Amino acid sequence: MSRLQSIWTRSQGRPGVASPCISVCRMSEDTGYCKGCWRSLDEIAGWSVMDDGAKRAVWQAVLAREAAAKPLGEGA
Repeated sequence: MSRLQSIWTRSQGRPGVASPCISVCRMSEDTGYCKGCWRSLDEIAGWSVMDDGAKRAVWQAVLAREAAAKPLGEGA
């Protein structure tokens, strides 16, 4: 399980929606996403004003981006 998947799993059932930030704040020139949390600059900047539904949608996108970036057979 990746670090992001672990954060998402642990946050379920708790009030609010945890941030996917893992303090690895570097934007990838190739993808346009943060190398740590897989969010775009717009998603990072808007996080504090998003409602929980929007935050959950970002989480689903983050987890999908991370999974798509892993080479086949790596991690689960």
